[in-house]
Amino acid sequence: MRAGVAIKPKTDVSVLYDLLDNSNKDEVPDAQMALVMTVEPGFGGQKFMPDMMPKVEALRKRYPNLNIEVDGGLSEKTIDTAANAGANVIVAGSAVFGAQDPADVIAKLREAVEKQR
Repeated sequence: MRAGVAIKPKTDVSVLYDLLDNSNKDEVPDAQMALVMTVEPGFGGQKFMPDMMPKVEALRKRYPNLNIEVDGGLSEKTIDTAANAGANVIVAGSAVFGAQDPADVIAKLREAVEKQR
């Protein structure tokens, strides 16, 4: 099990820095994953907010080994934007569960993320 922390679209990414910074490199940081919501939390099927990607980019630059998750509006159309920004953990609900071939969508999302490693 790992600890994670999430921020909503209107929350500045800098609020995560105290939780993620680790002054003693031998210790495990307070959070091992950061989730950047790419929609307002509350219900599925919302449109992906690409203007959240600078938060992902800032986290990736500051924490190159951190798991950075994005949740909201992820699909085959938006996955490259998220992966290129540095997201390596993807939450996709409507895109998968509404697909005729969910396994194919999952494979394409995974491929986009792995391509960025």
